Amino acid sequence: MRACSGWIVSELSDVSAEEQVAEMVQQAKSQEADVLAPASEPKPPRRLNLIGRRNWFFALSLIIIVPGIISMATKHFALGIDFAGGTEFTVSFPGDVSLNQVQAAVDSQNVNGSVISTGRNSDGTNGFIIRYPPLTQVQVTGVQTDLKNKVGPINVQQILVVGGTIAGETITLSLVAVIIAAIAILLLLAIRFRNVPGGWRAGFQFGGSALAALLHDVFVLTGVFSILGAVLNLRIGQIDAFFVTAVLTVVGFSVHDTIVVFDRIRENLRVSQRLSFEQVVNLSIMQTAARSIITSFTVVLVLAAILIAGGSTLQGLALALIIGIISGTYSSIFNAAPLLVVWRRLQPLR
Repeated sequence: MRACSGWIVSELSDVSAEEQVAEMVQQAKSQEADVLAPASEPKPPRRLNLIGRRNWFFALSLIIIVPGIISMATKHFALGIDFAGGTEFTVSFPGDVSLNQVQAAVDSQNVNGSVISTGRNSDGTNGFIIRYPPLTQVQVTGVQTDLKNKVGPINVQQILVVGGTIAGETITLSLVAVIIAAIAILLLLAIRFRNVPGGWRAGFQFGGSALAALLHDVFVLTGVFSILGAVLNLRIGQIDAFFVTAVLTVVGFSVHDTIVVFDRIRENLRVSQRLSFEQVVNLSIMQTAARSIITSFTVVLVLAAILIAGGSTLQGLALALIIGIISGTYSSIFNAAPLLVVWRRLQPLR
């Protein structure tokens, strides 16, 4: 049998049977050595320890927030007509009247008025919105006459007077809207994350961390606008109805980014039993950070275009949204999840 097999092997190749057998034995020894040799373990991928550096991120947030808080406490805000009250003219001028011409005429009146261009109307005239502090009837007639003399024929389409009472109600309702939104978000997140280890207590830890990050974004936004409006006296920093719209939008956007991170933490807690809570949180941040940053960047690009080319009417809104979205993305990654780790350390779940 051995001779037969050797004959068969020799017939299939020009190499002799003895050489083929020796080669087969050598291959078998090599395979056995590969099996017995310890497998070379791949090097673990390098990961950023964001949770370990959380105090640096908290310090950066404080550096940004504290000047705004000081400005809000000492200088307050530059309130627009929606909150401070005042008189608003909606007017149009025939011919090629520029924004600078109207603004120069308003500035010469020394009544602290501001001008917003509304573009060219269907009848070919140039439209403007001119806002003044509260004016008496005599002053209303006076400013119209002055504009007619310095700019040209004027067509007054509407005169809107906002009193102090209405402005005060607007402030109150805006604050109530923000508070209601914050409480609703806290309860919603507590319900959503109550099924993680720890039950309702863990759910409120998730909700409370998201709420703290939300307040971070609100303080950053309001602080920056306080500095722009009350300290630097820039019109773009005025607080008006558009600003309230931006704040509520930022609140929703910030919580949206935070929920993305928290959802990944919840999923990883179920499948990563051998990792510590800090390791799970850090892993979840790394898995979602790129998505959050790219999503926010695309929104910021659109808002930057509106800020540059959208006209003075929308500049304040665009700037507020840009600041809020950048802050919201930062807080979702570097504040909300690290705060959750700190809270879990202070109040461990059993």
